[in-house]
Amino acid sequence: MSDGCDSPGDTPIERNGQLHVCGTKLCDQRNQPVQLRGMSTHGIQWYGWGSCLTDESLDVLANDWKADILRISLYVQEDGYETDPEGYTEQVSRLIDEATLRGMYALVDWHQLDPGDPNENLENARAFFTDIANRHKDNVNIIYDVANEPNGVSWSSIKSYAEKIIPVIRKIDEDAPIFIGTHGWGSLGISDGRSARDIVNNPISYSNIMYTFHFYAASHQDEYLHELDWASDRLPIFVTEWGSQTYTGDGDNDFVMAQRYHDLMNAKQIGWTNWNYSDDFRSGAVWKSGSCDSSSWTTDHLKSAGVWVRDKLRYR
Repeated sequence: MSDGCDSPGDTPIERNGQLHVCGTKLCDQRNQPVQLRGMSTHGIQWYGWGSCLTDESLDVLANDWKADILRISLYVQEDGYETDPEGYTEQVSRLIDEATLRGMYALVDWHQLDPGDPNENLENARAFFTDIANRHKDNVNIIYDVANEPNGVSWSSIKSYAEKIIPVIRKIDEDAPIFIGTHGWGSLGISDGRSARDIVNNPISYSNIMYTFHFYAASHQDEYLHELDWASDRLPIFVTEWGSQTYTGDGDNDFVMAQRYHDLMNAKQIGWTNWNYSDDFRSGAVWKSGSCDSSSWTTDHLKSAGVWVRDKLRYR
């Protein structure tokens, strides 16, 4: 087991280069499966650049925590993108650059949540992804996540959205993987009483894509774990959000169930980003309240979930 220490200059980008989807896996520049592990920001309108995301905190994430990837969560609503498209596009672009400087992959999360139908934000998505793709099309470390947690909408509607937004990105950036959220709040349909069979029977008609799955271990137990197991044999899947708490991102941690998910993800080389790298009061935020204002990034300022996920990143 590694202690998490890398050789000088041995960053995730240097090791893996341009990623692509091969079969049901995310693969590196040598066509070998790679399991990226990292953290998701909270909404950058609340805990963004200059707050919980600073030069020092991102150095800690890259160099001490050994994260491979930073998921940049841009809420569309909730005082997010739609209130200041130019300003939030600039902040996302800055965070992509900051991740790149530290050798991490940058996962751009179009964090639509309410309304749950991604088609309702289609025009904003077109504008945003056109801008970001034009700025960063030469990056080998960018991944686009075009719809966070679709809900109250059928898989066929999500597919229709994906097949409109994917070509917007592809005409600018031909190489970057693109992730698509699944129905039932990213549950492969389980939370909507459906299943991944909806996707298997009606897949998106583009290559170099992955489907996303979210779990919160205290809420999402055997039925969800088994669906991830079944679906990951048939579809390329990346876990872009998970926590050891309830689906609210709060409550008691269920580390036993979370470990069962990790055993499966490790066995199948399923990549993941944990929710979330902030000091929000909820138990799913890794830092204790007040840590961001005081720039306190040492382990004694971590909540119990933060200690647990840091270990998952460092010890592989």
